[in-house]
Amino acid sequence: MSDLIAIGYRDLDTANAAREKIIDLQRQGLITVRDAAVVDVGPDGKIRLHQGASATAVGAAGGALWGGLIGLLFFAPFLGMAVGAGAGALAGKATDVGVDDKFMKDVGAAMQPGTAALFLLVDQVTVDKVVAEMAPYQFGGKLLRSSLSMEAEQRLRDAIQALHLTPA
Repeated sequence: MSDLIAIGYRDLDTANAAREKIIDLQRQGLITVRDAAVVDVGPDGKIRLHQGASATAVGAAGGALWGGLIGLLFFAPFLGMAVGAGAGALAGKATDVGVDDKFMKDVGAAMQPGTAALFLLVDQVTVDKVVAEMAPYQFGGKLLRSSLSMEAEQRLRDAIQALHLTPA
């Protein structure tokens, strides 16, 4: 089962940098993230979602590849690619994996203009190493929501608080 973690930041740049660091930590095998998305609230109060990867684009690319290969069998690879890309895009759009968009917008509606939040859907994490690596991004960060157990959430809050108290 995945755990949902939402961390609020005072600006979009910090939230994006934190997401990039999480992706780097995933490459190192310290965390397994199913989804990492950023929500920001513009100065005008407009809520914007920044997804890690578009399911529609991934579906279209996969559909074009398979459609082209199948099209080769019938000597119409370009027609097969076009049909495959369209079908893949529709399938990708219908398949929303990761953090629920409505949930992220609801949290964004409660945020102040100019702020941002990083949403993580985490399958596995080496907590002590990830918290240490994320230290530069925790200043100004605040745990907004999580599906962690009460004790795990408290350990995360304590780790974030300790980083706020420790001078860099």
